[in-house]
Amino acid sequence: MKKSLEEKAPIIASSVALFLAIIKFIVWIMSGSVALLSSAVDSLLDTWVSIFNYFAIKFAKDPADREHNYGHWKMEAIAASIEWLIITLSGFYIIYISVNKIINPEKIEYINWTILVMIVSIIATGWLVYFLNSVYKKTNNLVIQWDSLHYKMDLFSNIAVIWVLIFLYFFPSLSWIDWIVWWLIWIYIIKEAYNLIQTWVNILLDTAIEEHSEIEKIIYRFVEKKEINWFHDLKTRSSWSNDKFIEFHLVLPPETTIFDSHSIWDKIEKEIKELNNKYIWNFIYHLDYYDDSKIK
Repeated sequence: MKKSLEEKAPIIASSVALFLAIIKFIVWIMSGSVALLSSAVDSLLDTWVSIFNYFAIKFAKDPADREHNYGHWKMEAIAASIEWLIITLSGFYIIYISVNKIINPEKIEYINWTILVMIVSIIATGWLVYFLNSVYKKTNNLVIQWDSLHYKMDLFSNIAVIWVLIFLYFFPSLSWIDWIVWWLIWIYIIKEAYNLIQTWVNILLDTAIEEHSEIEKIIYRFVEKKEINWFHDLKTRSSWSNDKFIEFHLVLPPETTIFDSHSIWDKIEKEIKELNNKYIWNFIYHLDYYDDSKIK
């Protein structure tokens, strides 16, 4: 079966990341640079992250079935949580290596080769960020966007690393700059990863969408116009894509006909959709002729 663009993107990303990891590990063995080691481990993790993303996207596309009535799209969020955990644990290992470097400092050799490797890495990662961004714009797949942001952080890290190596080339006695810069980079990555993982967690917990209060105001205006008597049990959530799910009960005047009740609903639905035309709005509503919100 032919793979979609959003399925091909993680495969390409993992291939590039694996290539970079191999050459970085080879040069790290020669140079002993902690910054290069951290970059090599990060590239290796990138490989696994992109592989996870591939299977997450593939599995999430499976249609709803008898056991999963609402589809499989939350698999993407589960995969992201695993990715975040792996990256965090690996980061602590790199910090351990850098502390060991402080206690037992080693001379960094083959700096010219190390700088060359990092230049190749910057070029390859820069292209990858551009490629993933273009795929995201075409597919609007937020997993691809997450991958793009992740590689963008790698790009910034690689640029910082190469500046350190150039600095050490001219001032070799200041080798401690190596591990200090990596600690700063790692703090930055942890911060960005935390911001990203919040989105995944919010989706897994079915957090209300940002427009929840605006939706509430829209429905209340129909109460003020006396087209409906009241509403209750308003619930909103979103999927990892642009799908927004809304459900609530409308309490209608007893004399309202079925035809008129659906006309009122159509007007409410139209106003809600106008909040953001990019969303795919999914509505579940119940029409009542009396307020049953307090019935237990």
